[in-house]
Amino acid sequence: MRKKSLICVLLCGLGITLEAQNRLDVYPAPEGVEMKDDFTVKVRVPGGEWQDVPTYMVKVDEVRGTKHCVEKSSMSYFDFEGQVEVSVTSNNGPIETARVRPLSYGIEPAVEGSTLTFSLDRPRNISVEVNGDIFHNLQLFANPIDVNNPIDGVKITSAKQLAKKRKDVIYFGPGVHDLGKDTVYVASGQTVYVAGGAVVYGLIHADSVQDVKIYGRGVIMQKGRGEGVRVSSSRNVEIDGLISTQCPVGESDGVKVTNVKVVSSYGWGDGLNVFASSNVHYDGCFARTSDDCTTIYATRLGYVGSCRNIVTENCALWADVAHPIMIGLHGNVENPDTIENIVYRNIDILDHKEKQIDYQGCIAINAGDLNIVRNCLFEDIRIEDFRQGALVHMKVTFNKKYCAAPGRGIEDVTFRNIYYNGSGEGYSVIVGYDEGHKIKNVLFENLVINGEVISDDMPGKPAWYKTGDMAGFIVGEHVENLRFIK
Repeated sequence: MRKKSLICVLLCGLGITLEAQNRLDVYPAPEGVEMKDDFTVKVRVPGGEWQDVPTYMVKVDEVRGTKHCVEKSSMSYFDFEGQVEVSVTSNNGPIETARVRPLSYGIEPAVEGSTLTFSLDRPRNISVEVNGDIFHNLQLFANPIDVNNPIDGVKITSAKQLAKKRKDVIYFGPGVHDLGKDTVYVASGQTVYVAGGAVVYGLIHADSVQDVKIYGRGVIMQKGRGEGVRVSSSRNVEIDGLISTQCPVGESDGVKVTNVKVVSSYGWGDGLNVFASSNVHYDGCFARTSDDCTTIYATRLGYVGSCRNIVTENCALWADVAHPIMIGLHGNVENPDTIENIVYRNIDILDHKEKQIDYQGCIAINAGDLNIVRNCLFEDIRIEDFRQGALVHMKVTFNKKYCAAPGRGIEDVTFRNIYYNGSGEGYSVIVGYDEGHKIKNVLFENLVINGEVISDDMPGKPAWYKTGDMAGFIVGEHVENLRFIK
């Protein structure tokens, strides 16, 4: 524990608190990495000198009609503690309108000419958007101060140098590290650290290991398509602070993913996948992806087994294609799986765009492959106006493209404090498969759509209406004990 942290603990034990000290860490960009000049980004602590923050190019996916088009967006990051002031200048002309999202953060930028400014008093992963352009925006990752650097101030810039001092650490210092077709396989008990200002081209894979840490502030990605970080058949793995394209977890137990940012642009560019795993916790992550932002599946892609105890909280999700949240489609018809004890809490959904009706839903539970999905909680979910799709899709389904059988059912699902403001949604769907494959015991508590609470006893609802009619929900057959309450 660092000296300052120990002092804080001791003082807090005596009922004494310390105000956070303002601190700011900015990382220079390495040579040879494609940058973007749509914005000039500067930061400072209040009263301090402005510091330039490098702006990287990141690729995102815009669907025009049915065609996928890669757009070059912007990304910057820095670390801070206390308070920080941010200045963003648009290099493409005056700012007519500006917004900082998620909107729930209440960040109102001041605009003067081609520059907007705002302050932050806590770490945030945000989108800065000028003149309504969501594809040439700025993904700005304002991290907490990095406390995981294993070298503690020793200036080492290569894994070879570090190996002489710390054989339990693989260290990627500032600069470009091109692994080519190689994969870094992490050993049990080992830490991989990717420093701020580092870009690693390749894959870091925790495969059949335990007690592993993958930390840092840098970027890990493939030069083409694919994951930057993967966890397979492992236990007790922590991933913290990194920027990547995809970060899947398969057939593992005890995985914690904190403040990881994923951005993808290619087909099937899912962000935070869980397959056949238990006790997985996502906290404070950001996903802008060209397929599902988050998924929870059972048997899939060689990973075998059920999913249990998966928590995703304090995250921002932006699906340029498909679902922000998708649960349940894939499983094992020979030895049926269970997906249970699922929590999504304190989530901001920034966008959802999907033309295919079968694959819509900001929150989707599609039980297939003889899966049963049960004991799910969606709590404190804020859904911003999205381009195309639906709020909720719950189906026990037989999707013959991906499944060998329908799901067994969906049971005991609670939606609590779900807020939507917008006009882009189509019809939500709640429908079972048949009498043997039902949806049971679904509760919507404080579902608020454009300021109106949807409940079974809401004022003005005709007695002959289903409550779902008031929310644009198609409630089909084989649905049992569906309730809407205040």
